Amino acid sequence: MSNTPGDNSIIKVRGPLLMYIWMGLFVFGGLIACYILITYGLKFESDYSLIYLGGGLILSPFFIYEALWAFPGFVPGKVLFRIHQGENGSIVSKKNTVQFKNIRNIDLKRNPLNFFNEVFVKTYDNRTVKFKTYNLLHEVNFYDVVDEHIFPHMTDEAKIVWNRKITDDQFLKSMNYERKNHNVE
Repeated sequence: MSNTPGDNSIIKVRGPLLMYIWMGLFVFGGLIACYILITYGLKFESDYSLIYLGGGLILSPFFIYEALWAFPGFVPGKVLFRIHQGENGSIVSKKNTVQFKNIRNIDLKRNPLNFFNEVFVKTYDNRTVKFKTYNLLHEVNFYDVVDEHIFPHMTDEAKIVWNRKITDDQFLKSMNYERKNHNVE
């Protein structure tokens, strides 16, 4: 996450460098591993050549699929979404905009189609808006961004839901997560 220089009203949410490295190693490392398995399998120099070949052929479509989904996220300096701060603030991406007062529930969930985490926002007008993160936004960073910049401007009902989510999340309990500005009574 980074602030725009000289402007405190807009927060540009980006993935940290560590997540770029992690995704690059997973996707491109998987593709390289599949290529190596297939080439060694085709040489038939080992008793395990058929296993190498089979493993490479079975796993390569998965890693190609993931690489195609991940490519847009590898643009240097990619802004995942922007947060316009303030009482009438909003979450903005290239395709979607959601006002803070219209948020009923906000969550980071895994998309079953591409296995990437996405920010899902349910609104009071019964829409579900997705903000793509390309797995570049770590869960703790997501909770920090929402807690610091969105939580103070949400409706009371949405605040109750968010507080319950923070206190009941097993991942946050296991890492002893502490909220910076908003302590739950």
